[in-house]
Amino acid sequence: MQPGYPSQQPQQIDNNMTMSIVAIFLFWPLAIPAIMAASKVNPLLQQGNYAAAQAAAADSKKWSKLALIIGLVLWAINIICCVIWFIISLSAASTSV
Repeated sequence: MQPGYPSQQPQQIDNNMTMSIVAIFLFWPLAIPAIMAASKVNPLLQQGNYAAAQAAAADSKKWSKLALIIGLVLWAINIICCVIWFIISLSAASTSV
């Protein structure tokens, strides 16, 4: 470091750990690779390997988004099926009386 120059702060990269943890409640098979990739970001930053840290963060974000989308779609299908089942059971109960 040369005198008179401020020390350069290391780049901050979002590791997407929060989104990965939320995704585990919606669709865990894809959230596990997201968490694994997110856990690699900070050690890579500490080593100074910014390119690999950015790649791990992007990988974590990709898996997290995919898990969130699939999980939300499955939840929506589940709710729709439950509503349809409830309507069918009500109409069957009213016709049998």
